Amino acid sequence: MKIAFSKPTRNDERQRELVAAFRACGYDGLQLKGNQYSAYLDDPPRIFADYPELEGAISGLIASLALDDAGEGRLRQVMRFAQRTAADLVIVVLGGGREGLDRDGLASIAARMAELAREAEDIGVKLSLHNHADNPLMHVEDLSVFFEQAGDVPYGLTVDTAHLVKSGISDIAGVIRRFADSIDNFHVKDIRDGEFAVLGEGSIDFGPVFAAIRDIGYDGWVSADEESGSEMGEALTKCYRVLTRGLGL
Repeated sequence: MKIAFSKPTRNDERQRELVAAFRACGYDGLQLKGNQYSAYLDDPPRIFADYPELEGAISGLIASLALDDAGEGRLRQVMRFAQRTAADLVIVVLGGGREGLDRDGLASIAARMAELAREAEDIGVKLSLHNHADNPLMHVEDLSVFFEQAGDVPYGLTVDTAHLVKSGISDIAGVIRRFADSIDNFHVKDIRDGEFAVLGEGSIDFGPVFAAIRDIGYDGWVSADEESGSEMGEALTKCYRVLTRGLGL
């Protein structure tokens, strides 16, 4: 397993703080939010000129988009950026909401995502679909359509622990075991009273979660997805400690 970190940054100063600190805290990579790389989409090498610490360390590019013409165009742009920067994954958060989607509607989205994932595969890029509250991958049944019923597709699954809870799913370990063959990334995030919390300070019991990750023989990226708004240094150190202790690293 490799350990990554992800955290929103509201300005260039905070982004530089994040990029400068992650390796010193022990992380192997960063998973970048959209605003952290979007200014470089038209000139990928420039991100390494501005942030040389990122070279070889972009474990994921998080892209939130709807599957309309604009969204697909944006995704292809991110895919090309991932190719040029050797990012391991493009992590897709599907927009458009969940309300009104039946099984046929989900299957149609899954089929379109499979086509886009094959395009990505052709240029050496891997797409990973992110479960998220109020989006087409919200319920266990939704995941089943995308990953059990869709056949041989080249996209993977990013499991976000807190978004499973926000979606009403309490058996996180059960989801991990059920979809083990599709998982290629984890966003390990805590939550308390509906609000994201620093890892280990929320209401999620991570003992069974970490046990399931170990039990399935997982050897990919595990990212602390820190969205509590806490101070950077505190978040980096606390999240790293919880992950490494819980996973026995």
